[in-house]
Amino acid sequence: MIPFLNLQALNRRFEDEFQEALRRVLSKGWYIQGEECRAFETEFAAYCGVEHAVGVGNGLDALVLILRALLETGRLQPGDEVLVSGNTFIASALAVSACGLRVRLVEPELSRFNLDPQAVEAAIGERTRAILAVHLYGRLADMPALADIARRHGLLLLEDAAQAQGARLGARRAGAWGVAAGFSLFPGKPLGALGDGGVVTTDDSELALTIRSLQNYGAMIKYQHDRKGGNSRLDELQAAFLRIKLRCLDADNQARHAIALRYAQGLDQRVLCLPEIPAEVEIHSWHLYVIRSANRDALQQHLLKSGVQTLIHYPTPIHRQAAYRELGNLNLPITEMLSEQVLSLPIYPGLSAQQVDQVIEVCNSFAVNEPEFSV
Repeated sequence: MIPFLNLQALNRRFEDEFQEALRRVLSKGWYIQGEECRAFETEFAAYCGVEHAVGVGNGLDALVLILRALLETGRLQPGDEVLVSGNTFIASALAVSACGLRVRLVEPELSRFNLDPQAVEAAIGERTRAILAVHLYGRLADMPALADIARRHGLLLLEDAAQAQGARLGARRAGAWGVAAGFSLFPGKPLGALGDGGVVTTDDSELALTIRSLQNYGAMIKYQHDRKGGNSRLDELQAAFLRIKLRCLDADNQARHAIALRYAQGLDQRVLCLPEIPAEVEIHSWHLYVIRSANRDALQQHLLKSGVQTLIHYPTPIHRQAAYRELGNLNLPITEMLSEQVLSLPIYPGLSAQQVDQVIEVCNSFAVNEPEFSV
């Protein structure tokens, strides 16, 4: 069996360093908001090319804290509308809803699965105040175009970079394009903890300070609570582990890129629609390698019977979820088509050339009897 993701093997590479990090944290006896967390924040901010990084409990919290801080500082008001990709994971929308803001779902572009700038511009209404650009599957959204739209319409540009650690266009990485960005550090992400975690990046000092207060019961000084905050903090042990893994992030992204190139060369593109390989100036972190098939479910079963695990990201769009039944009347044909066609193949450092070739062979053996793929 070729697993969809082999976290044991990925983390086993760092076992000796993890043991040393554990001993270091235990010897200090400080487990929340200590030296390891501050060091990781400093290192991750430098990596992303921003002034501030704030470690938080998880990726959803990262987005919620950004939006709450914008509300606290008066740059958003309750009921304001935020534009969000229709085909993203539900967490992007949940963060907006959790803050008393309105979700406006927008269609993606097929070439990169991210927000279509033309659809974004057409969706802007009287109540629109922000664009939440999701770097879905690890590829940057069209940030130059979205930044131009945000500037011309006076909107806040935010990043949901949960899947895009290390992705960049030119020298500018994910996390350095908008007012602020939220990252997930869930174990399966390109930069993953050994538990839950998240981080916010921003160049805005006021926003960073507000987020630090909100994540810590609304207090900057112990027992002095200036805001109605919550509790969302990255613990010391996870921060220590993440510092180790951050040093290998670029190499891991390159390993995933090599696998993506091999898939692009070997998979039968007459009957499978493959993700676009970006130009050399752009780095895709390849959190997921997502193909499309008109007979996705049958292809997935064929792969499983042949020993290849796959996943679907995502089978039910946000506006078809019971949690968002109020959006059920939306007409989002591209989003709905993607939910019926997308299939994620294994892609991670340590996946051998032989395993990659096996995935290709199994996919192509299914494709022999399939009609040519069309949009």
